[in-house]
Amino acid sequence: MKKAYVFPGQGAQFVGMGKELYDNNSKCKELFEIANDIIGFRITDMMFSGTAENLKQTKVTQPAIFLHSTILAASLGEEFKPDMVAGHSLGEFSALVAAGVMKFEDGLKLVIARANAMQKACELKPSTMAAVLGLDDNIIEDICKSIEDEVVVPANYNSPGQLVISGSMEGIKKACELLKAAGAKRALPLNVGGAFHSPLMEPARVELSEAIERTTFVEPCCPVYQNVTATPFTNPEEIKQNLIAQLTAPVRWTKTVQNMIADGAEQFIEVGPGTVLQGLVKKVKSDANCMSA
Repeated sequence: MKKAYVFPGQGAQFVGMGKELYDNNSKCKELFEIANDIIGFRITDMMFSGTAENLKQTKVTQPAIFLHSTILAASLGEEFKPDMVAGHSLGEFSALVAAGVMKFEDGLKLVIARANAMQKACELKPSTMAAVLGLDDNIIEDICKSIEDEVVVPANYNSPGQLVISGSMEGIKKACELLKAAGAKRALPLNVGGAFHSPLMEPARVELSEAIERTTFVEPCCPVYQNVTATPFTNPEEIKQNLIAQLTAPVRWTKTVQNMIADGAEQFIEVGPGTVLQGLVKKVKSDANCMSA
């Protein structure tokens, strides 16, 4: 049976995440403590017993989800035998570490750099995202293109009938009105810090690209399906370039899942907090075999 391991992104966090791993596995505890040293504060305290509000800060959320996912993958030991991996947005970094493309410490440093760069980009221009339900992708794409005086783009192709758009405050407001008029079941602004996966993240992309270029990438243990193209890669240099492009490009998750299924994936295993990705996989293929690690 071909196994696809998938890694969640921002939004999957919850208070208490990772505590069981820390308490019951000495190797996991060691990795969490290494992370506390690298980050410079006890992120484990915020993960295990902090507040939901604190956990929502980008500088905390991104490393927290990355740590939960990569340490959970490490805890599986010999059981972790993926035929393919993919991660949703931030989850792509977890997938790359789990597949052996880069070291745990290097992955964490990149995630910290990513969170900080995104935070700075968010502060440069007020921006947001909105979830659009019940409308064909091509209609949403056309409406985004029609708003020429503001930045509005498709950001996350999550599943058939669910697409997240990203852009300036005014652009998202205009788009939501037009999308509802076009028949969307919902066009709802999200409670996020900024316009992720849009041209407004260009300053963050430039900053993060320097950190990625300095990091050693090696060949993965299996193909990595990357967000930018939804296709599999094993070449370290290509993986690097796709990761750099990811911040300003849309997450093609629907196509990623379709391609993994076409390439023989028979079981999807979600590694990290929550079950969001299992739900999205089932929207692509209702009888998909999904489970948590």
